[in-house]
Amino acid sequence: QVQLVESGGGSVQAGGSLRLSCAVAGVTYRHYCMAWFRQAPGKEREGVAAIRTGGGLTYYADSVKGRFTISQGNAKNTVYLQMNNLEPEDTAMYYCAADTPPCVVAPNIPLSPGFKHWGQGTQVTVSS
Repeated sequence: QVQLVESGGGSVQAGGSLRLSCAVAGVTYRHYCMAWFRQAPGKEREGVAAIRTGGGLTYYADSVKGRFTISQGNAKNTVYLQMNNLEPEDTAMYYCAADTPPCVVAPNIPLSPGFKHWGQGTQVTVSS
């Protein structure tokens, strides 16, 4: 059974930084897709960033390009989202998601919310 556990959320002022972590367990595929989504109250869930493990291909939403970085830990069972220069508009619940092959991550392909596995979410609040 695949389990995803997020951590690292919190409250920061605009311009600050946070790093989210997602611990992944139970994925038996050598390569798979990991992503971060976010959902603010009253808004649809938005795909923020994604990475295909092993290959390094990444995707970023336009709203976070240049500010957020997704990466895989050395142990390969942890995925990080480094968030810099945070803005009040980044305030949302952030969810880690995993998808097994076939799955697609590419710089110019927006994320589908159809990932198979989801964490419980971690809250990020950015004040102005």
